This record gives sequence, C-alpha cells and structure tokens, in this order.
Amino acid sequence: MGAEKKWLLTLFTAVFLSLMLLLMSSISSFSSPKTFPSLVQHGSHYPPSFAYFISGGDKDKDRILRLLLAIYHPRNRYLLHLGRDAKDEERQALVTSVRSVPAIRAFGNVDVVGKADWVTYLGSSNVAITLRAAAIMLRLDGGWNWFITLSARDYPLITQDDLAHVFSSVRRDLNFIDHTSDLGWKEGDRFQPISVDPGLYLARRSQIFQATQNRPTPDAFKLFTGSPWVVLSRPFLEFCIFGWDNLPRMLLMYFTNVKLPQEGYFHSVICNAPEFRNTTVNGDLRYMIWDNPPKMEPLFLNASIYDQMAGSGAAFARQFEVDNHVLDMIDDKILRRGRNRATPGAWCTGRKSWWMDPCSQWGDVNILKPGPQAKKLEGSISSLLDDLTSQTNQCK
Repeated sequence: MGAEKKWLLTLFTAVFLSLMLLLMSSISSFSSPKTFPSLVQHGSHYPPSFAYFISGGDKDKDRILRLLLAIYHPRNRYLLHLGRDAKDEERQALVTSVRSVPAIRAFGNVDVVGKADWVTYLGSSNVAITLRAAAIMLRLDGGWNWFITLSARDYPLITQDDLAHVFSSVRRDLNFIDHTSDLGWKEGDRFQPISVDPGLYLARRSQIFQATQNRPTPDAFKLFTGSPWVVLSRPFLEFCIFGWDNLPRMLLMYFTNVKLPQEGYFHSVICNAPEFRNTTVNGDLRYMIWDNPPKMEPLFLNASIYDQMAGSGAAFARQFEVDNHVLDMIDDKILRRGRNRATPGAWCTGRKSWWMDPCSQWGDVNILKPGPQAKKLEGSISSLLDDLTSQTNQCK
C-alpha cells in the first residue's frame, strides 16, 4: 500500500508540474510581442499621424510616463523633455521605463531629450525648446501630419484611434491655434515691457527680469495672442523651422524679449504669413476652467467636473494634480486602460487580463477603431470648421 501511495504521489507531482509548465508557456506566448512590428503606412490614403512633444520638470518622470502611455500609438512620434532642473538619474529612469514597454521598444517611436534645457514658463526659453522639439521631429520622422504640445499636467479625453479617425476627414494643412488680435491688457503687460530670460544664456536656473523702459507696439507686423497649447500642421512648422521667408526669424527676435511668448509667437507668425493665415482654426481642442479674475492660470480639475469634461468634445484637458482620482476615472471610463499600460486600440491584439497587457501584441497598426468620444470631438471640430468656412480670413 505504501508503494502504491508513493506511485500516486509521483504521478500527481508529474501532472501538476506539467500543468504549471503548460500554463506558464501559455502566458508567455500571450505576453511576448511580435518579433517584427507591423509596417506603419503614411499618406493621404492612410490615417494621419501625430508628433507629440511632452515637457515637464523636476519629479515629473512618472507623470510624463503616465501621459505617454495614455496617448501612445505606434503610428505617432513622441519626444519627451525633462527640464534641466530634473536630475540625470530621473531622466535615465524615464528612459528605462520607456524602453520597458514592448510596443515602444519594437516600434522605436519614443525619444527622450538627453541634453535638456532650462525652461522658464514666463520666458522665451519655452518657445526655444518647442522649436527645438519641432526640428527634431522633422528630422526623425517624415510621416507625421500634426505637432501637438502637451505638458506633464495634461491628460487626453479621447483615444488615439478617436483622434486619428476624426482628423482623417480634416484638411492636413489646417492649424488648430486659439488666437486673437484684440490684445487688451496684454499689450501693456506682455508686449510693451522688455523682458529678458536668463535661461537662454546662464548655466543655472534664473527667473526673467524686466527692463525699466517699455517699447512701442510694432507696426511692421501685427501682433496676435492666444492659448499656448497648439496643434500645428507639418507644412507650417517647416515654414517656421526652415524659414525660406524671414518672417519667422524676425518675429522670433522680437518675441525673445516678450513675457510669455508662447502665447503669441506662433499666432503672430501664422497670421502675418499670407500663405498660412487662412489655415487657422480658432481653437486649441483643450478643456480648461480659468481662474476668474484674472484668467491667468487654469484651475486644477477633479472628479466633481468629470461629466463636463467627458462631454465637452475636447481632445485634451488641463491641469491636473499628481495622480488625482479623476485621472483614474478617465483611464477606466474613456481610455479603458490599466495603470502602467498603453491605451488599447485596434492595433492591440493581445488578450486583456490581469497578467497581460493587450498592447504587448499587435496587428495592423493602420486600422482604427473609434469609440463614442470620437463623435463628441467630431462635433467640436465641425463647429470650428464652420466658423473657418464662414469667414475668408480667420486672422483678424
């Protein structure tokens, strides 16, 4: 009888080990990515692609990574910038975290700026890093159609399948940039004072300072102002970077000494350039609630206004505190993604489970599967385009 029990125990152990090996093999086969990524196709017959520039500062590594995964898609291009106030260890940790994502490792479409710049929110160094990012994007990838600026305090209200689906029916030379020539109080507060950003020439962090004398408002060109958050077309950015016309450089020289130049540089360039002034769509596709008065800084968003955000038809929202609960609500209800996982799209073909990221396997990345938020964004953009077609020139 003892020998029989010993034999049964051996048999049971063998069966148990076989089942465990089979289970582990199944999990491994589910979670391992394809050896070769799907071919990304660009052109008028394929969905548009986006170049994202995401910026942040000290201790923003986790926020930038979370935002990246929330807006990730293999067809897009991403450039991440942690300002020079962040430690090199934090920057390297961001690189390591990015490379740990199977799809990002396979498609190689995410880069981190190694030689970071000082960024002064009020100063011209902000425009400088944006232009640098655009130049890098133009050199790295020839397929993207729109350049989108985001900060670590932003978050999407749609999936990338939604965004690409809606923009598939939009002219690819259009620029979504909130702008006005009605300068109001900004003329005396922003444009006439002479401001200097030491971040352009000092190796240490320093705040801007202002000269004692003011300068007159320019009459060689017209000034425009608006939201610093933009969605710019590739043709317009090529105009700004390659500069076959002197206008972008001339305005850059002027805006070097303007406080908050990101609220006026691109706006003034595009509205003073005859070949681009009729490509402006007057909206930034952002959901924000401004402090009132004086409308200087958007308020922090929370769960109490989730329904308004979700129904707004905006593509992005700002600003959010670190790991606020409303971000989890957006992840669960809109993006339908797990924490530390990319937002699923039609390209994700893996099984959804607690042990596996569905985006660790992929199929045809050129296929889109829009969700219900796409209709809301489509409605917002249709309204903006109606305003565009009703006027011969949006830059007034």
